[in-house]
Amino acid sequence: MDHIKTDVLVIGAGSGGLSVAAGAVQMGARVVLLEGGHMGGDCLNFGCVPSKALLAAAKAAHGQASSAPFGVAPVTPQVDYATVMEHVAGVIADIAPVDSQERFEGLGVRVIRAFGRFTSPTEVEAGGHRITARRIVIATGSRPLVPPIPGLETVPYLTNETLFDLRDKPAHLLIVGGGPIGVEMAQAHARLGCKVTVIEGAKALGREDPELAGIVLETLRAEGVRILEGASVKQAEPTPNGIRLTLADGQTCDGSHLLMAVGRKAVTDTLNLNAAGIETTSTGIRTDAGLRTTNRHVYAIGDAAGGMMFTHLAGYHAGVVIRSILFGLPSKATTAHIPRATYTDPELAQIGLTETEARERHGKNLEVARFDYAHNDRAIAERRSTGLIKVMVVRGRPVGVSIVGPQAGEAIALWSLVIAQRLKLSAVAGMVAPYPTLAEINKRAAGAYFSPRLFDNALVSKTVGLVQRWLP
Repeated sequence: MDHIKTDVLVIGAGSGGLSVAAGAVQMGARVVLLEGGHMGGDCLNFGCVPSKALLAAAKAAHGQASSAPFGVAPVTPQVDYATVMEHVAGVIADIAPVDSQERFEGLGVRVIRAFGRFTSPTEVEAGGHRITARRIVIATGSRPLVPPIPGLETVPYLTNETLFDLRDKPAHLLIVGGGPIGVEMAQAHARLGCKVTVIEGAKALGREDPELAGIVLETLRAEGVRILEGASVKQAEPTPNGIRLTLADGQTCDGSHLLMAVGRKAVTDTLNLNAAGIETTSTGIRTDAGLRTTNRHVYAIGDAAGGMMFTHLAGYHAGVVIRSILFGLPSKATTAHIPRATYTDPELAQIGLTETEARERHGKNLEVARFDYAHNDRAIAERRSTGLIKVMVVRGRPVGVSIVGPQAGEAIALWSLVIAQRLKLSAVAGMVAPYPTLAEINKRAAGAYFSPRLFDNALVSKTVGLVQRWLP
């Protein structure tokens, strides 16, 4: 067995692992990267990239059918589902070279296309190699969670890892799970001409602000998506035309295809973590604030760490551990400034605390500033004025922001900077956004916070009156 000694061993070539490998090797460290599956991980091949490509195709189809408000005659879009999926595959192919084995080998990383398994606290075996590393970073990501529904093994079902292999358009897509993946794929397929039913055991988009989530769900229902909430699946069985799901209340749902979208689970089971003295939790690998595991030589980042599961979080984690493993400097990961977005139309974005969470934590110290898209001139011009922004403010500083509306995922990025740098809301009020842009909603929300202090304030009025009397 070939024995390799290295400074940094990265297990997993998804977003976080690639960022660690690229950063470490370019700063002078010896790096070995293991990947037994697809370079680029879930995000490139099965998640963020293909889903957004599919949503883009669905948006184009929807535009043809909803152009009447602009004086353009609407038409029923002619959707070639197989060609749509080829578009998705093409987008993946366009991005893949950035994450490719060839690129990383060009940077100086030794790439081994095999899964890794710990044999000791500092050694990993993979593809006939025994690798000893000073520091090891686990970035193995997550896989779809499939619940133990009786009969599920008797029917064909899709996950995000197989959905984009489809070429025949589903006649009726059943989706179990009303979280971000479920609602995104529901709207995409409805706009592409499929009948869609979403089955959610609790509340659809239940993690989000109920007022804002309600706007998204109302839109989906208006577009023909059937959404069943508080509906748990008790049985799955094949039918001559597809699949039948029986719910707890006895109701049945028949469809041609079934997508399981109930969540994700960290990939740790093949790593033989016990040999390395690495403890796990119910959601992933146990880490401290610096992302170090119970083995001081090993770190876990991204989905493997068992916290928030976002590609951009994995990238952020990479920066945290690079600081620690390359420079020996203390570095901690926080989550207050990490945004999330659901890319439906309208989009739904959140950073920090929701209004409910903020009220529970801060009580009477909380103030909520609001601004509606209906008062934004760009949104009005584009006939896309459904939406609003909420900013949760404590003593002049934002502690959370919720946005629903066009480009909410873009608008939320500003608030990551604000919260990360502990800026006051006055910093946002003082910025200048080009007119007319949707970005103005951020400034106007800040203005909504300060307006009562300026315009409904007797002391301000009295001061202005006195100044006006004495000005020459």
